[in-house]
Amino acid sequence: MNLYPEFEGQKVVITGIASGIGFEQAKAMLEAGAIVFGADINLNEQITELKQFDNFYFTQCDVRKRESVNRWLKPILAENSIDILLNTAGILDGFAPTLETTEEQWDNIFNTNLKSMFLITNLVLPTMLAQKHGTIVNMASIAGLVAGGGGAAYTAAKAGIIGYTKQLDYDYAAQGIRANCIAPGAIDTPMNAADFAGDAHMAKWVASETPAKRWAQPAEVAQLTMFLASPRADYIHGTAVPIDGGWLEK
Repeated sequence: MNLYPEFEGQKVVITGIASGIGFEQAKAMLEAGAIVFGADINLNEQITELKQFDNFYFTQCDVRKRESVNRWLKPILAENSIDILLNTAGILDGFAPTLETTEEQWDNIFNTNLKSMFLITNLVLPTMLAQKHGTIVNMASIAGLVAGGGGAAYTAAKAGIIGYTKQLDYDYAAQGIRANCIAPGAIDTPMNAADFAGDAHMAKWVASETPAKRWAQPAEVAQLTMFLASPRADYIHGTAVPIDGGWLEK
């Protein structure tokens, strides 16, 4: 049963689709009948699974670099108007405090997590403005709202995503654009595999500190994405929506 028939034929751009949340977002959109233009720096078995859908188009892309993003998106935008943009690509920083963060690591975190959104949004947004509608969902984190969810670079970048999303919506809401971001807490994705290594002490500790007493699955974040991207959420603007098992309520 398709819970989101309104996505049938909608054209969706998604980054970071080779694993975790991005993969589940792409899968959910494809199952709902959307046409998905996905990108990731990696090419793996998850991409092979998505390629079974006739409505899926994949490009290997380094979203940190303008030239790579242009090669991916400009040919697509020349022939398509995009309805939904999901900026999901991101990396962690190993919880490094500022004195243990190199300039190279800082730049890599910001380029991957935040600059990529700027580059991709600025390419896709003009087509949305031309058709007078478009929905953007950016992937933030509870680390952008409270300390302790990442290191100095990751926390700063995720806070930047929240601010960027709010300003983006503020500037273009009256022209038919709706932008929000999602702030996940503990999500069981390959990006967090280190927490489950060995005796999974860190993963167990995080679960014990979460009021819901568990990690979420990336498919749960994908389902929140589906709602936020749908017309059912049309009056939700410029908001960071937590999905954190109650972490922020403490």
